[in-house]
Amino acid sequence: MNPMLRVAFSVSALIVATQVTAQVTFYEAEGFRGRTFSTNKPVNNFARFGFNDRASSVVVEGGRWEVCEDRRFQGRCTVLQRGSYDSLRGMGLENRVSSARQVNARQRFYSEAPPPMATPAYAYRRRPNERIFEAPVTLVRAVMGPPEQRCWMEREQVARQGRGDANPGAVIAGALLGGILGHQIGGGRGQDIATVGGAVAGAAIGSNVGRNSGGGVDRDVRRCETLASGPPDHWDVTYNFRGVDHQLQMNVAPGPTISVNRNGEPRQ
Repeated sequence: MNPMLRVAFSVSALIVATQVTAQVTFYEAEGFRGRTFSTNKPVNNFARFGFNDRASSVVVEGGRWEVCEDRRFQGRCTVLQRGSYDSLRGMGLENRVSSARQVNARQRFYSEAPPPMATPAYAYRRRPNERIFEAPVTLVRAVMGPPEQRCWMEREQVARQGRGDANPGAVIAGALLGGILGHQIGGGRGQDIATVGGAVAGAAIGSNVGRNSGGGVDRDVRRCETLASGPPDHWDVTYNFRGVDHQLQMNVAPGPTISVNRNGEPRQ
């Protein structure tokens, strides 16, 4: 083969291979969900494929792609790098893309999209033209989060002294009152005995008054109780596909079936 022809053929093959791998996939919903439209060629009018003004998220699997809000690459355009864009809302292009084409890697544009997601988050996304099956869910276990503690403040009355301690003031007052009353009873030796007896009785009464009177103070007391956590943290799900059990963690409760591909891998 002519050397120049061989070189030309190699360059052509490289260009073809690059264009084959330079694929972009548009998703109807954010987060790589819903209907899809994929291409590795320029598309000057999405309406021809029933996907005009429908794209909400994009996965660029190769090359750099310019997406525009009008057909024939008109209107506002943005260049997307290779990677995952879980939403076009921040670019103002959600449900507005009408044309797309691959652009030269060396070209620089005024409107470059923000960097794509560092780590792809679309492992469960449905691939273009992928056949989907429904696998029955056989077991669901809700996994609760850690228990929560709820605390509040209450005001309660606390006694100044212990129940068995007499109030000295009440004892003295009772003794004086009892002595006065006893002194008024009888005369001579009997009056003295009555005075002493009245003082003793009055002291006893005063002591009981000291013990039984409120004499408390109000203070704030912190009380707590432990409660079970609210909604489940996640769900452990088991489903069966073609006689084989598969496990999956979900952040929402599953339905009666799980969408899977032919290998039993979950799909959204």
